[in-house]
Amino acid sequence: MVKFLRNEVIARILDIGLIPTFYEDDVEVAKKVIFACAEGGAKVVEFTNRGMQAYQKFSELIKWRNKELPEIVLGAGTVIEPSVASLYINCGADFIVSPTFNKWVARICNKYKILYVPGCCTPTEITLAEEMGAEIIKVFPADVVGAQFIKDVLGPMPWSKLMPSGGVEPTKESITKWIKAGAAALNIGSNLIRKDLVKEGRFDEIKRMVENCLVWIKEARANK
Repeated sequence: MVKFLRNEVIARILDIGLIPTFYEDDVEVAKKVIFACAEGGAKVVEFTNRGMQAYQKFSELIKWRNKELPEIVLGAGTVIEPSVASLYINCGADFIVSPTFNKWVARICNKYKILYVPGCCTPTEITLAEEMGAEIIKVFPADVVGAQFIKDVLGPMPWSKLMPSGGVEPTKESITKWIKAGAAALNIGSNLIRKDLVKEGRFDEIKRMVENCLVWIKEARANK
């Protein structure tokens, strides 16, 4: 089962402010990506349920994490169906992320005290997800609604913890824009874990990009 309590995962995400997200067919390469993120300071990582046998690969990564990088919080992303959520929870996922909101996934995560981060893009969806216990909301697709959406939602709903996903870039300009709008954390995928860097084995560059993102998040938070 899970290694970290839900409150621990929430606190870690909100403190770090960044969740790198990716999928990789080769488990050994995936380990190097996670290690690069961890070395860069992002100790919460999301592995998405997108490829063939993604669950089996995630299971291998959990076993490796428990032995080699026990401080890393490792969650499963792109989880839409409740049955799939159960599979990932049972093999040790520390949190579940989805591009949509599903009340049955929420109930399963609540049952096992697992953080559920659903994808929402309207105030109504956000409210429904929060009523089902969601502590952090994934604003998706963020590039469609824009940073102003987060600022506008937080006006009447300042308690919401919103994490944009989709279109967030690992640049100072982009990160500053989202954090200043009120984002509690950022979810960055292929713009950060770039396919060319992974293919060419340039994991040090991924580490450097993660380090830069965390510096910019800290600076943006300090200057809000």
